[in-house]
Amino acid sequence: MADSQERWCLVTGGRGFAARHLVDMLICYNIYSVRIADLGPDIKLETHEEKGILGQALHSGRAQYVSMDLRNKSQVFKACDGVEVVFHMDAPDSSINNHQLHYSVNVHGTKNIIDACTVQNVKRLIYTSSPSVVFDGKHGIFDGVESMPYPAKHNDPYSSTKAEGEALVIKANGMNGLLTCCIRPSSIFGPGDKFLVPTLVAAARKGKSKYIIGDGKNMYDFTYVENVAHAHVCAERAIASGGTVSKRAAGEAYFITNMEPIRVWEFMSLILVGLGYERPKTKIPAFIMMPIAYLIQGIYHVLAPYGMRVPHLTPSRIRLLTCNRTFSSLKANDRLGYRPLVPLQEGLKRTIESYSDLRAEVFLKNKGASKAASYLGNGIVADILLWRDMKLTLITLLILFAFYVNLVLPGNTMITAISKVLIITSVFLFAHRKLPDKLMGYSVEKCSESNFQITDTVSRQTALSFVSAWNCAAYSLISISNGSDSMLFFKTAFSLSILALIGSMPLQSFFTKVLPIAFIAFYIYEQMEDRIDGFLQAVLSIARLSKPNVES
Repeated sequence: MADSQERWCLVTGGRGFAARHLVDMLICYNIYSVRIADLGPDIKLETHEEKGILGQALHSGRAQYVSMDLRNKSQVFKACDGVEVVFHMDAPDSSINNHQLHYSVNVHGTKNIIDACTVQNVKRLIYTSSPSVVFDGKHGIFDGVESMPYPAKHNDPYSSTKAEGEALVIKANGMNGLLTCCIRPSSIFGPGDKFLVPTLVAAARKGKSKYIIGDGKNMYDFTYVENVAHAHVCAERAIASGGTVSKRAAGEAYFITNMEPIRVWEFMSLILVGLGYERPKTKIPAFIMMPIAYLIQGIYHVLAPYGMRVPHLTPSRIRLLTCNRTFSSLKANDRLGYRPLVPLQEGLKRTIESYSDLRAEVFLKNKGASKAASYLGNGIVADILLWRDMKLTLITLLILFAFYVNLVLPGNTMITAISKVLIITSVFLFAHRKLPDKLMGYSVEKCSESNFQITDTVSRQTALSFVSAWNCAAYSLISISNGSDSMLFFKTAFSLSILALIGSMPLQSFFTKVLPIAFIAFYIYEQMEDRIDGFLQAVLSIARLSKPNVES
């Protein structure tokens, strides 16, 4: 397949996020011609790629594309024909909770790659692994090192099968002259990412980015995508160099990070604020979110065959977001000569700049933002009450109607209604615990007892949040007592009057009066915003004119 005069390398999963950056880097370094392998029948370039180095390389023959399924051994052997180096980066989406899929690709697919390399005299194999191979989903990792063993049980199918694939690659080192090593990049981010930033922005647009799961203090190692590509090149160059350097580098696994640990929620905040969205502030204990995540995951298992998308809120992801996960890259520095090319803050800057189309002002402009939407947080509440997402609004109305008929109409008080909801929740949790470990081929994850316990830290944080809210209210009262902020007085008086009115209502009246008004009033305000604002301004102007002047 390849010209005997050329030196070729193969990048599996070559149209993936990190793999695209590696392909570009390999083309720039001009050491190898690059063969890109992926599932698609042909390569479809984005506009910037057509005019960039990839488009030029494909046109000149310095790069080529092959369609390959790792699970098809003949396709793997064909793709590896005449190749000197294989960068094995292909893997399914880590968020998919399907053990069979992950095993077929990460284990059987990796076996096929190893077989092809040893039979066809490929000299070097660099495998893209994951730090999650040493994560059990329960215990945080701080400054983890490569000598850490694999846990007895992993957090999800992706991690367990990645560990199996990694072990196979390390074991293959030395087979028929093949030299191997494994790269464990931690939490990759950067331009072209189709998961992390888009997911954060989607949550922000639905009003869900205000929340921090856990105490918000857990530390993480994020790695800029260009540094990940650089680490792969460093690994290949190290084991290709021969002698002592090659012997020390080959047959090993390496953690790759930006070497700048940061609080995970601070990192997310920097991205959101950089794109014009609200910084997460409200903390929600993980033990509250975990049962909800299990419920969502259970619904997904049932509805996945009918087209339900993979949910972002899963038990394994909550564990990831609430644990410390930092790793040492000293071994990679020592044996591979790896040092990050791009600092964390510069990587964040480049990432934010690359997502100009996801900025808040672009979204609000396209959506036709209004004051009503702003008051409602420009998120899912606004979409429901302003009838912007008709399907979501109708589903909400249906749920409220079912709640009204079953819990309110019979004359239940608020306490009774809440008690019945808790009873239903208790029945669900009890039944969930009684389910077998496997159901219809799926593993059933059970809620840990620790998820229902409130730690001393959470208790203190809750108390601090209450004190903070109290101080904020006290500050408002102090401002009102000074008599200098009439607008704050009117807002406070109006809000408390509404709260008092709603609080005095029976639950049935709340459902029949307040909720319908909410669905109608915000919609009318949005449609007649200018007229209503003009009327309020006129009223305020009259109030100011009627205020007596007091000479100082």
